[in-house]
Amino acid sequence: MARRRESWIEVVASMPWPVGIVLGLIGNIAIRYGIGWFFKSSTNPFLSAIGKQAAAGSYAAIGWMLLGACWIGALASFVGQRKRRHLLNTQTGLDSIRAMSWREFEMLVGEAFRRQGYTIQETGLGGADGGIDLILRKDGKTTLVQCKQWKTQRVDVKVVREMFGLLAHHGAAAVKIVAVGDYTADAQRFAQGKPIELIHGEALLAMVREVQTPTLTKAATVTTRPVVTTMPAPALSANPVCPKCGADMVQRSNRQTKDHFWGCAKYPACRGTRTA
Repeated sequence: MARRRESWIEVVASMPWPVGIVLGLIGNIAIRYGIGWFFKSSTNPFLSAIGKQAAAGSYAAIGWMLLGACWIGALASFVGQRKRRHLLNTQTGLDSIRAMSWREFEMLVGEAFRRQGYTIQETGLGGADGGIDLILRKDGKTTLVQCKQWKTQRVDVKVVREMFGLLAHHGAAAVKIVAVGDYTADAQRFAQGKPIELIHGEALLAMVREVQTPTLTKAATVTTRPVVTTMPAPALSANPVCPKCGADMVQRSNRQTKDHFWGCAKYPACRGTRTA
């Protein structure tokens, strides 16, 4: 299926909202004043006529229309940015992630990668059925991302093969597939030794927790518990066992909120987590 052509408002909405504000101002000034100044003194009769019309204000309406379109796109970008932040900061576990729509799931994954320092492009190629949902750029390298919010079905090897083919076609450095659930054994075997990262639900939850910022929801949760619950666990208590591979777990903490959680000692080979 051919990709739908994006409107100018959609293009601006995909950019940071201050860029849309500036583009609107520059475009308005360029059309209302720049065209007349540039073409009015031309020796070409056609270009000179365009310059005179612009100087007389004939194109002012076009300038204001461009300004309005850019600012509508900037507003959409601002609202979308706030929604992405809210989606990420309010996640409490896999159940809340599973409750999202597929579009919200893509927004959550994109925001998590954005907070890891990636520049994010939401391609619009994926939709509910898959494809390239996000393009990540960092340190001059491009990574393709597909998001799978399958709640019961495990991601099979066919999906991984398709993304590997897209990696070669687009000349990307790596591929990431992000799923709420897990992957089949064939899919995991195919990904071994290739620039393909299979991120399962527990690993995604750990990534979200590492980049979350404090929210009113977390503050309210803390006030309903005794203060002693914020104390670290006794040093003599036995470490839990990883639910993914059975290895011992070690206590880790969120970089921003300092909340404690258990992570597999074999990380990054295993990304199992448990709440501290």
